[in-house]
Amino acid sequence: MTSFFKNSNQPLHRILVIDDEQIVLAGLREVLSREGYQVVTASNSFIALDELQKQQFSVIISDNQMPGVTGLEFLSQAKEIQSNATRILITAVLSLDTVIDAINRGEIYRFIVKPWLREELLATVKNAVQRYELIVRNADLQNESLVMNQRLKELNQSLEHQIARVAEQNELLSAQNASLAENIQHSVQLGLHVLQTFHPALGNQARRVHEVCKAMADTLRLTPEKRQVLEVSAWLHDIGLVGIHRQIIQKWEQDRENLKEDELSILRSHPVFGQDLVKFGHHLADVGMIIRAHHERFDGIGFPDGLAGEEIPWLARLLAVAVAYAESPHNEANAIESIKLDSGTAFDPEAVRAFMRALPKADMPRKEREVLLAELSPGMVLAKGIYTPNGVLLIPEGQPLCEGSIQKLLSHNRVAPINQSLLVYC
Repeated sequence: MTSFFKNSNQPLHRILVIDDEQIVLAGLREVLSREGYQVVTASNSFIALDELQKQQFSVIISDNQMPGVTGLEFLSQAKEIQSNATRILITAVLSLDTVIDAINRGEIYRFIVKPWLREELLATVKNAVQRYELIVRNADLQNESLVMNQRLKELNQSLEHQIARVAEQNELLSAQNASLAENIQHSVQLGLHVLQTFHPALGNQARRVHEVCKAMADTLRLTPEKRQVLEVSAWLHDIGLVGIHRQIIQKWEQDRENLKEDELSILRSHPVFGQDLVKFGHHLADVGMIIRAHHERFDGIGFPDGLAGEEIPWLARLLAVAVAYAESPHNEANAIESIKLDSGTAFDPEAVRAFMRALPKADMPRKEREVLLAELSPGMVLAKGIYTPNGVLLIPEGQPLCEGSIQKLLSHNRVAPINQSLLVYC
C-alpha cells in the first residue's frame, strides 16, 4: 500500500512567534531558523493576528505576559482563525490550573516555562509540527474518503441504470467493470477499518495472513482472479468476529481450552457471519465462500459445514494454513512444526507444501497483542504510540517500556483516562 506520509517535496514549516521582547524574538528566530523552519515574528497580538489572516502556520508560539492581551487570550483567538495550527504558550509565571484548563479545552497543545532549555524547546516544536502534519493528513484522508464514497455511490447508480439498458450499453458496462478493482479495494479497506476498530490485534493478524497468502499466490503462480480472491479473503477472513463479544474472542485467543460449549458454538459461526458480511458487494461472492470454508479440516471434522478433502475449495485450504500460522501462540519454529504435524489431518498436504515453499518469501509483520494498562511491564515494546485524548503523544511506537514510562502512563491515566487500545509486540 502507498504511504500517505512520504512527500519529498513537502515545503518547510512556517512558525509564528509572538513576544514583546525583541531579544527573545531574535533568539527564537535564530534557534528555529537553524532547524530549517520558516519563522515569522510579531511584537504584539495585533501584528500577529494580521499575519494569521495573511498566511498559514504550522505552529504558533506566544509569550503569556504581554501588554493588553495575554498569550492565552491571543491563542484562543488564533484557534478560531487557524484551528489546525499547533499552539504553544511560553510563560515565566506558571499557573498550573490555568494552563491545564487551556490544554483540556484545546486552546494550547503544550507550554514552555522560561527560561527554557534549547533541547526541550526544539523537541516541543518538533512534536508540535508532527501534530500539525497529522491533523492536515487526517483531513486530507477524510476528504479522500468522502470523494471515494461519492464516487462509489455514483458508480452504483450508473450500474443500475445500465442494467436496464444492457443491450445498447455493453461498451459502457465494460468500462464500469474496469473500475471494479477500485471498488474491491475500497470494500477491503472499509472491512479492515471495521475490524481494527473492533479489535486492533485482529488487524495485525490480517496483515500477517495476507503476507503468507500473497507469497503462496506468487509461488503457485495463481491467475489474477484467484490471486485476488485469496488475498481479499486473507484480509477479511476474520470479519465475522465483529458480531461476537470481545470477551469471547479474548478467551479464544488466551484460554481456548476452557471455552464453554455455547461460546465455542458462537465462535464456530463466525465464518458464516463473515460470508454474510461480504455480501454487501456482489463482487465479493467468491471471497465469501472462501471465508466460510477456512476453518474446515482436511479430515472432515472442521466447521461450519464439516467438509473434507477436495470438498473444501482449494483457496480455502491455502488460507487455512496461513491462518493457523499467523494466529499460532508459538514461536516461528514451533508454529511451522505444528502445521507439518497436522498435514493430512487438519490441512491438505499440498497446501502445507505450498506454505513451506512460500514462507521464506513472505515479509511478515511482527506479532501484536492487545493488553490492559495494568498488564504493561518493563521490556514490552509498543506496537502503537499512546496518545492523550487531545492528541498529545505520551510514548511513541517502537519504544521499549521501563518502570518510569509505565508509572508516567498510570499517573496520566488517573488524571485523564487513556481510552485507546494498547498494543505491544509479542
